[in-house]
Amino acid sequence: MTKICSRCLYDENTPSISFDSNGMCNYCKIHDESVEIFPTGDAGQKILLNIVEEIKDKGKNKAYDCIVGVSGGVDSTFTLLNTVKLGLRPLAVQFDNGWHSEIAVSNIKNACAKLEVDLHTIVVDWEEFKDILRSFLEASVPDADIATDIGIKATLYRIASEEGLKYIITGANFRTEGQIPRGWTYMDGRYIRSVQKKFGRMKLKKFPNLTMSQYLYYMFIKKIKVIKILNYLDYQKDDAKKLLMDEVGWRDYGGKHYESIYTRFNNGFLCREKFNIDKRKVEFAALVRSGQITRTSALENLKNPPYPTDRMQEDVDYVIKKLGFTKEEFEEIFSRPPKSFKDYPTYYPIIAKLKPVIDFMSRFVTRL
Repeated sequence: MTKICSRCLYDENTPSISFDSNGMCNYCKIHDESVEIFPTGDAGQKILLNIVEEIKDKGKNKAYDCIVGVSGGVDSTFTLLNTVKLGLRPLAVQFDNGWHSEIAVSNIKNACAKLEVDLHTIVVDWEEFKDILRSFLEASVPDADIATDIGIKATLYRIASEEGLKYIITGANFRTEGQIPRGWTYMDGRYIRSVQKKFGRMKLKKFPNLTMSQYLYYMFIKKIKVIKILNYLDYQKDDAKKLLMDEVGWRDYGGKHYESIYTRFNNGFLCREKFNIDKRKVEFAALVRSGQITRTSALENLKNPPYPTDRMQEDVDYVIKKLGFTKEEFEEIFSRPPKSFKDYPTYYPIIAKLKPVIDFMSRFVTRL
């Protein structure tokens, strides 16, 4: 019988997992450490207000004082709403990769209009981006959607730098998102380049990749900080959805990150069917640790498909057509043996060696 964490949903098949004498996994311990670093309540409010005052001070005499990335999802929309309520003057930035659902686009436009926030949309070069997505499918790794994540991060840093801003506010938070095991998702700029070089038909020219040198430049030379304000709020996802519906006309789109058709395909179908990775576990485990859902109900939900199978097949057919594969080509790619990021050149060997330094610096920066 598969051993499961006594507290959350992660089992012995989860990469890099370990259990203590009480059967609790190391990911739960990471959650508890994060609770100490990012308090809510009065303590969290005090830290957050200090951060807000710092952002306001650095943003004086500028059109905006911070950047907020928006996707139309609940996390980013709730972040935008609270950024405005905190008295900040954000520039909303959308990374349009060609896969946003109609609901997501509507959510972004409605929220920005009602909150009177300027929206800057970056549209990727579709042919180049399509080729990257094709390459990652051919690479046979569970990281088929990381080009979007890398592109978003690189775009936010670039625009913050161009605007002379020192703060990027994101909707990332550990209480509802958790920590995804590295073997289930890994991303870096060298990984993008190496997979594209091996499988791609086009050279990367316009795609906003993020190399290690660029990342270090933005972080230490430009001194741009990424702030996760939801970590300091009592963020209850169901309550947040209701509030967004009332205040900005937000509409629900289904599962985690399902505001993107391609992410829905990747998380709901590809990872689950080819790699036996159910990414719902990451969100559900986080919500269980945070006390927002029960462990029993989460385990029951995992027995059901991520979303209706007929809609899943529609997504698969849509992806095949949009990426320019034939059904036979896609089936051949899907049948290839699974690989991981360790089969391709990445920054991971460097990151692994520098992990103690990175962990220390990350903890220091997150307290700012």
